[in-house]
Amino acid sequence: MSQKHLIFNSSIGSQKPETIVNRQNSCPFCDVEHLTDILDQEGSIIFLKNKYPVLEDTFQTVIIETDDCSSELSEYSKDHLHTLISFGIKHWFEMMNSGEFKSVMFYKNHGPMSGGSLRHPHMQIVGLKNLDAHADILLENFEGVTIDQESGVEFTLSSKPRMGFFEFNVRLSDQEKLSKMADYIQIAAHYVLNHFHRSCTSYNLFFYYLRGDVYAKIVPRFATSPLFVGYGIPQVSNKIGDVALKVKELYLS
Repeated sequence: MSQKHLIFNSSIGSQKPETIVNRQNSCPFCDVEHLTDILDQEGSIIFLKNKYPVLEDTFQTVIIETDDCSSELSEYSKDHLHTLISFGIKHWFEMMNSGEFKSVMFYKNHGPMSGGSLRHPHMQIVGLKNLDAHADILLENFEGVTIDQESGVEFTLSSKPRMGFFEFNVRLSDQEKLSKMADYIQIAAHYVLNHFHRSCTSYNLFFYYLRGDVYAKIVPRFATSPLFVGYGIPQVSNKIGDVALKVKELYLS
């Protein structure tokens, strides 16, 4: 039987620094001189081993996105955004192609409802030795109302979301359009934080590699629906068409 659960080391978890709620706490990602186990760096973007590897049987890494602790992916210049996404995709693929892991997760948490602990913008790439993180991922979770598209890349809002209620997707089938994928991801993040709902301060960004294509899913985060927690039943809003049109009018018209 394949493994379905990851073991979380609570002893290590209790040592992790926290700056999302307590912004007065010192930020370890700002203290660049004392960072250890750096694996690669491009300008202010730093790829390093996670100092607090709370997940057993994994290899946990972090991408520090910028040296500006108060910034956010939705605010980056196009040059920095494109460099960051390209940098992250490269290291994600390198880990996937290494043959050392059963699967590799690439994701980002932002905000107090996202499950993250540090405010400083960062992403994570985690190699799983014994678990297939994509085993229950369905292609239909990335289908829905089209917001925008061009050859090789498509931007949609899920009609069959994994969790609900609104989930933005980007599908990349042509690696030459990676910068356009990054632009769509930034649009989704900016919309979620600025136009989606006045109380929305959090989102998750997930990357997937399925049947030769790269997918990204941007999920606004609130308190999780009890129907999903208790029964695994996702819900989709009856207003996804309206939201898709609003995003298009705000950013792509």
